[in-house]
Amino acid sequence: MKIGPMTKDQAQEINTWSYEKPYDLYSFSGEERDMNELLDGSYYSCCDSNGELIGYFCYGKNAQVPGGYKAGLYNGNKSLDIGLGMKPSLVGQGLGKDFLRHGLNFGKTRFNPEKFRLSVATFNKRAFTLYENTGFKEGPRFFNNEIEFILMEL
Repeated sequence: MKIGPMTKDQAQEINTWSYEKPYDLYSFSGEERDMNELLDGSYYSCCDSNGELIGYFCYGKNAQVPGGYKAGLYNGNKSLDIGLGMKPSLVGQGLGKDFLRHGLNFGKTRFNPEKFRLSVATFNKRAFTLYENTGFKEGPRFFNNEIEFILMEL
């Protein structure tokens, strides 16, 4: 897998990805504001060995969930927040562990954080299990738009 700066073509493709319920909260809107976010420098594309887009990673503020701010969970910590998304047609095919490992290695090399932190919706059992099996530890819970999230650290 190769991770690199997000291109406009890649951002346009990601901005059309649509996940089935209840995972649809991870879908992008297709709107210009989402394109601007995808191209703001905090998002990186992840491609397979053939150059096909398989997902993305974002690092920093854009990986944080607004409800975590309201709960005061993002203050005074030296953790790097990481967000990730895999192409909907590839989800559930056993690629998650390798995909996440590449994103963590890239983040470690690029940003050299003391820790990684991420937020996961409590209903997203498959993602929670992946993160837990990778070494992330469960932390505080918070709500965003009536959806419960768990903050996890590695």
